[in-house]
Amino acid sequence: MFYAGILIIVLVAVAIVKRIEVRLVLFSAGLLMCLFAGDPLRAIDAFTSGMVHGTLVPYICTVMGFAYVLKITECDAHLVHFLTKPMTKFNKGLIPATVIVTFLVNTALTSAAGVAAAVGAILIPILIAVGVKPAMAAAAVMAGTFGSDLNPGYAHIVVVAGIADVGVMDVVAAIAPRVIICALIGAVSLTIIAFAGKEYKGHVPDALKITEDSLAGDGLSDFKVNPLKAIVPIVPLVLLILGSSMVGLSPKEITVPQAMFAGIFLAGLVALKNPQEVSKAFFSGIGSAYGDVIGIIVAAGVFTTGMEMIGLTEALISAMERSEAVLKVASSFGPMLIAFLCGSGDAATMAFNNTITPNAAQFGLDTISLGNTALVAGSLGRTMSPVAGAAIICASLAKVNPLEITKRNAIGMLIAVAFVMFTLR
Repeated sequence: MFYAGILIIVLVAVAIVKRIEVRLVLFSAGLLMCLFAGDPLRAIDAFTSGMVHGTLVPYICTVMGFAYVLKITECDAHLVHFLTKPMTKFNKGLIPATVIVTFLVNTALTSAAGVAAAVGAILIPILIAVGVKPAMAAAAVMAGTFGSDLNPGYAHIVVVAGIADVGVMDVVAAIAPRVIICALIGAVSLTIIAFAGKEYKGHVPDALKITEDSLAGDGLSDFKVNPLKAIVPIVPLVLLILGSSMVGLSPKEITVPQAMFAGIFLAGLVALKNPQEVSKAFFSGIGSAYGDVIGIIVAAGVFTTGMEMIGLTEALISAMERSEAVLKVASSFGPMLIAFLCGSGDAATMAFNNTITPNAAQFGLDTISLGNTALVAGSLGRTMSPVAGAAIICASLAKVNPLEITKRNAIGMLIAVAFVMFTLR
């Protein structure tokens, strides 16, 4: 059965790379392994228990509901414009500034593709207008699309918190230094590449040339930022920080759903939006969260159950116990490679964290550190993937091949993954 399990794992990797529906692949593989182990009903039990997870479901659903409310109230657009307007005054610093602004926006708005579209639609034309090569402009936006790793409601943060049995803010506090350093590595690396290749100025093809007069009418200057709307997306994050046990300004620790509901009510109030529209958007977000995000988590749970039943988990743990180097490489470059190939860090990260991370103590490692390593590595792999949704959006906006983005971001992301691996403790 062990070798059959190995074959199934290989087939799963191939299927994910070929972009076959991830939930179907994970569920089918888990069910097949449970069948080989003589108890296929265990797969269904794992599926149903994941569907009603007491922490994952309310956390992720309220976060996605909040994101949908931000969209219909246009609070997300006001935040993007608020952060990007000052950037036009700093010509030579545009590339690193673009990475950091995208990163900051992605911290509040967790969808990488959504942030790539929102920020890219504004910044990519501006960067090109001032002479930045289109591929570099697209790469700068793409390089900042892993800021969601700092959002307390991000699915992987919630998973790691559950495994370690700590609050989500404890996980965010632990992961923040590593993620911020990775962002700086990406920004500095891309800036060096831009200056070395002279891609930060002088690009003025007629088809894309934008004069100062036309730039003034691109919607950036015409857009009037409402400071209250711009603040709304970060209110839940502030509440979670102030209400965490680490800060202790609240008599009772504020949970993610509580913070998200505060943001939802504030968004509707500031935007003077019809409560019915806010309600519809919120519940649409819940549906999207359940199907797109929680669906992957549930399917990954079936997959890891199958691995346990067929003996693969125990074998992997035994192999890693014999070599700390193997574990460090597997926890970092493993999720990174799968994410790079398939354009999503979710499947590999979820599988690793559900299978290996709960046994961190056996390896003499901190559970939060190990879980965060896989989390960040998966995000970095997706950030340099040419088939990621966010990369395709950025490439489309810049009218370049997604591989051009990968060529520019790969060096920085690989250095960042190496940094994450060496800081695993």
